Order: sequence, then structure tokens, then C-alpha cells
Amino acid sequence: MLLVVAAVIIVSVGASFWAFSHVMKAETNVRYVGLQNMISEKIAKTIKGMEMNAKNVFDEVGKHMDSPEAVIAALHSKTSLAPDVRGYFAAFEPNYFEEEGIWFEPYVHHSDTSEFELSMVGSARHDYTKSDWYIRATKSKDRFWSDPYYYYDGTNISGHYCTFVEPVFDADGKLACVCGADITFDWLTKELQRIDDQYRNHEALNKYRLMRELDFFSVIVSNDGTCLVHPENKKLPIRSKDMLQNLAQKKNGTVDMTVNGVSSTLYYGPIEGIDWTLMVVVPNDDIQKPILTVGIILLAIALLGIVAVWIVCRRIRYAEKV
Repeated sequence: MLLVVAAVIIVSVGASFWAFSHVMKAETNVRYVGLQNMISEKIAKTIKGMEMNAKNVFDEVGKHMDSPEAVIAALHSKTSLAPDVRGYFAAFEPNYFEEEGIWFEPYVHHSDTSEFELSMVGSARHDYTKSDWYIRATKSKDRFWSDPYYYYDGTNISGHYCTFVEPVFDADGKLACVCGADITFDWLTKELQRIDDQYRNHEALNKYRLMRELDFFSVIVSNDGTCLVHPENKKLPIRSKDMLQNLAQKKNGTVDMTVNGVSSTLYYGPIEGIDWTLMVVVPNDDIQKPILTVGIILLAIALLGIVAVWIVCRRIRYAEKV
């Protein structure tokens, strides 16, 4: 009798644990896949807004190419629409304005203040005509986001950038210049952390914690696996060939990976409008907390049940002997 009841208890507890663990895994997947999508959409909207503002600036440049002064005024005219953009530039074809010589690249940008200021950055030292973004723009004749790059000129505008680029043509259909709007990865890192904190503290998303801290952080990686944006000391190396292939093909998915010595699950998917992928990194310890806790509780219940049945059986045997 004891063996039969113990077997029933063990099977019932095992089935309960199996069902609960599968439900929790499904809930966790839905939670973090949804979170990854929401953060990705937020970043995409931010980038799309910058693109729209940049197009307004570029259109103004295209309408005012009568003189170098008119170009500079056009760059200044719309800067207030996107204060988070580091700067706008117009890199002209060599000798387009003969009085400006080979390199004419006015750059209206933030420096140490919130105000925009003007720098003339084209020179033999900074021959923009040999830059990848310039060559690509002249060949593709279409707008795009550049690959990340590091710009250095010894001033405070040196840094890691990504640039929204568009070739601009004059009234005769001739390429006049390549315009760009810069964002820095310092700014994008802060923006991503702000979005993470917004969802980390979101009341509806955190209503049912089920013993979890719901701890996570987000990173942005390029399609070649380079970690572009990440919290401090949490850089994420991507070396798996399968993972790199998924990034290149802009796939959604999950993958288990050790991140900074912590076993984690990564939920990833492409960011619309740019060749980047957003990854939400979640420690497996946090994911497993409710499953382990419920497993311990069910095991304790099973043991107590078996002990209780054993005591009852002993009393029954004792009563039969008496």
C-alpha cells in the first residue's frame, strides 16, 4: 500500500512540476520576446524620427546651393528639430564651389554646449572623398546608414559615430554633395539604457514577477557581430558562425550564451530600417527561480506525503497486531 501511494504521489508531483516548468518557459519566452520587440520598436522609431528630420535638413541644402553661405545657412535652419543629432554636414564634390577649393564640408554640430556651431572639416587630412560613406553614396545614389566608424581630428568632436547619409543633386541632376546626420554611440547607449529602465519599471510588465527579479539588459550588434551599444562592462562577443549567419539574415530567435561569466539567454531580432540587431540578455538564474522554487516545494510536499502515508501504514499494522 505504501509503495502504491508513494508511486501515485511521485507521479502526481512529477506531472505537476513538468506542467509548471513548461508553462513558465512559455511565459518567459512570451515575456522577453515581447520585450525585445517593444525595445526594438522604440529604437526604430527614434532612428526613423532622426531620418525624417535629417531629410528636412538635406532638402534645405538642395534648395540653397547658390553659394557656400546659403548652404551653411540651410544646415543651420533645421537643426532645432533634432537636438539629439550630433551634427549635420554637406560634403561637396571637389571644386563644386571654385572659391572653396577641393574640400568644402561645412559641419554644423554640438560641441560642449547644447548650441550648434560651425566647423569646416574638409581638408587634405580629412579627405572625405575617400571615405567609405562618400564613395558608397556616389555609387548607390540612395540614402543609407553608414557602418560605424571612429572620427578623430584632435578636437572634442572626435568619437564613435554612425551617420545617416544621402546624396544631393543640383537642378541639372548632377551630384553636388553628400549630406549626413551624425549620431554618437555615447548618446545611443544612454538612450537604450533609458528605454531599458522604462520597461524594467513598467507596472504592467512587472505585475507578476513570480519570485523573479526580471533582471535584463539590452545590447545592439551589427550584422557582422560587432557589439555597438552595451552597458558599461557588459560587452557581448558574437563568434558563433550560426549566430553570425542569423544576424546577417536578420532573423529572430533565442540562444544560450555565457555573458561576462553568467549563463544567460539572449532574445534577439532585427531593428527595422537599419542593419542592426537588438538583443535582450537575461540571466538564466533569474529565469529558473520560480521553476526551482516550485520544484523544491513540490518535492517537500511529496516527501511529507510519503512520510504521512508511512506513519498511517505503521499505525494500521500496529492496530492489526493488537
